[in-house]
Amino acid sequence: MRLYTPATNYGLRPDLAVIAKSIETESRVLDIGCGDGALMDVLVENRRCDARGMEIDGACVERCVAQGLSVVQGDANRDLADYPDKGFDYTVLSQTLQTATRPDEMLDQLLRVGRQAFVSFPNFAHWRTRAALMFGGKMPVTRAIPVSWYETPNIHHVTVKDFRELAQEKGAKIEREWFFSSGLPVTAGTNWRAEFAVFQLSR
Repeated sequence: MRLYTPATNYGLRPDLAVIAKSIETESRVLDIGCGDGALMDVLVENRRCDARGMEIDGACVERCVAQGLSVVQGDANRDLADYPDKGFDYTVLSQTLQTATRPDEMLDQLLRVGRQAFVSFPNFAHWRTRAALMFGGKMPVTRAIPVSWYETPNIHHVTVKDFRELAQEKGAKIEREWFFSSGLPVTAGTNWRAEFAVFQLSR
């Protein structure tokens, strides 16, 4: 397992930093749910990648385009179907899987469009989440889940164990995996100690 090195994080949050470092230079990358384009900018400037983005938020798309990034407005739940098989070396879905209508179908699309896929997500089995439910009897508000249940875009509560099982069901090979809590790597007890997980997959 390759660990995250803070000295080379490119100013990105931990999951995006480890993805940026793991993508080979001069690759074709599709960043799905690219947000403000931070990862794409690093891939273009530091890794010489041909990076494209898809984002549902029109304001984010405008900001990305204003920075010279190649981003289109689209809904990954339906628009990924328009992309050709293996049209990219890598697809990236960062902290978006839990908002997908059907995460299982989304994973299929990621591995169809890309030769490899990176997926990161908040781990809903983290001990703070468990404690909030067990002792407070309420849906948690934590660092990883910072808004109340009625505001959150998260519609599927995925855990590290859940995702590993999904990958197996889909015939996806887990190439590498990383786990973080408070921005630092977690190497043991990941299903309850990690706030966020990152998986690199192929098929």
